[in-house]
Amino acid sequence: MKRDLFVEAERFPLAAAFTISRGSKTEAAVLTCTVSEGENVGRGECVPYARYGETLENVREAIEAVRDLIVAGMSRQELQKVMKAGAARNAVDCALWDLEARQEGRRVHERVCAAPPRALTTAYTISLGEPDAMAAQAREHAHRPLLKVKVGTGDDVSRIEAVATAAPASRIILDANEGWSPENIVRHMLAAARHRVALIEQPLPAGKDAILRSIPHPVPICADESAHTADQLEELLGLYDAVNIKLDKTGGLTGALELRERARALGFGVMVGCMVGTSLAMAPALLVAQDADFVDLDGPLLLARDREPPLSYEGSLVSPPQPALWG
Repeated sequence: MKRDLFVEAERFPLAAAFTISRGSKTEAAVLTCTVSEGENVGRGECVPYARYGETLENVREAIEAVRDLIVAGMSRQELQKVMKAGAARNAVDCALWDLEARQEGRRVHERVCAAPPRALTTAYTISLGEPDAMAAQAREHAHRPLLKVKVGTGDDVSRIEAVATAAPASRIILDANEGWSPENIVRHMLAAARHRVALIEQPLPAGKDAILRSIPHPVPICADESAHTADQLEELLGLYDAVNIKLDKTGGLTGALELRERARALGFGVMVGCMVGTSLAMAPALLVAQDADFVDLDGPLLLARDREPPLSYEGSLVSPPQPALWG
């Protein structure tokens, strides 16, 4: 039976402006891929990321370039060979996982999880701003067990101190988004160690992080922009202590599972993260995150509106997806 493919750009307003070291955004611009075959319909969502040269337009073009193969019945395994890792492949890969599950009458988690998936505690992101503003955000969310704090300026010591003081019971992840430098990284890492930070994400630009091999890691360092797929991991040994798995980088659930397996084999810690997207994007990532050391799947919590039906969030606890959403 021939398939149909539908690709749609959608925009979801954020509840508040979201700022990192590269700039601010007020909406989540996503691309939704729908693959149908008879009565069965599978969906996947991706978030094109300008840092990697992705736009809604060129990601759509990348999917359209393989339209004929998709509608002719291309498998997920074949997809890995004909599309490169990135947002476009993620949307198609997750749509095919969803379609397969509906065709087989079998949940995706039955194929990829060792045990029935459970609710997980996700980090909640504190947007970059002046120390007082960040402290106010942290104070508002001090009841949450895990906060992810956006940093990445030339002087983040006051920001680290402000957030840690405002949320004394929360564990903290710092995410510099490549914003630190060899000149300030040691100072920032020592401040992080003083204030019980649990993890530092991507402090230096990808490819300009050799200094990480020669300086102490008083706080574990996690690769994000430096870690995309499983075949890159050996290059990161000695530089990073953990890797952040995002489906928009790995090119879907298939690549994310491969990256997780390889990361564990090499001794890396595992974080599962996200771009700012909807519950549809978080759903497959929740399966990858079942045995993660850190979970950062708070995208829907930052939105003014989400998909229907959405994932269920109770505070920072996010439950696995129901079939009506995905998988």
